[in-house]
Order: sequence, then structure tokens, then C-alpha cells
Amino acid sequence: QVQLVESGGGLVQAGGSLRLSCTASGSIFLINTMSWYRQAPGKERELVASTTQRGEKKYTDSVKGRFTISTDNAKNTVYLQMNSLKFEDTAVYYCNTEGLSRMLESFDATGQGTQVTVSS
Repeated sequence: QVQLVESGGGLVQAGGSLRLSCTASGSIFLINTMSWYRQAPGKERELVASTTQRGEKKYTDSVKGRFTISTDNAKNTVYLQMNSLKFEDTAVYYCNTEGLSRMLESFDATGQGTQVTVSS
């Protein structure tokens, strides 16, 4: 099994910055993608940013130019640097990873979530 531990959420004023971290552990042979999702109250969960093993990165339009996803592959860790935060970025942020276990079985794991609250 693969476990994800997220950290870095909190309360910040609009225009401020936060950095989220997420570390994967357990039976990991290969990580293909690491992603950040978010879910605001009353809204569906949306993909915020993702990165592949090849370094291909994608962002949802609303965060382009403000958020940056990066990884430390040696630590199986993904980061989300969030700058120029807006009230509408308030949500629970979830880390997700997909890959292969040591048994060469596919896994798709999601963390418990970390709250980001932006005050206007």
C-alpha cells in the first residue's frame, strides 16, 4: 500500500503565499504522476496541477502563473508553491499519486487533504 502525508496548509491573507508538501511512502517501485486536487465547499473536486515522471506539468487555467508544482524524486515528494493567493483558492487540497508497487501492481493513492483558507 501507498500512503501520502500532506502538510503546509493554513490561513493566509489574499496576495500571500503558501507551500504544500506531500510525501509518498510504502510499496513504491515507480511513480508515474503526482498531482494536486482541490475541493471547495459546494463544488466538485478539480485538478489543480500535475507532473509526470518525465517532468511534464499541467495546470488548471485559474492557477497558471501563480502556482508551481515540483518534485523531489529521491524523497517521493511533491510540492505546490502557491503565490498571489486569492479568496477563491480556498479549498481542501489533496495530493494524489499513481504508479507501480514493488509487486508491479498499479496504485492510485490520495492523501487526507490539507485546508487552505485565503482571507479577503
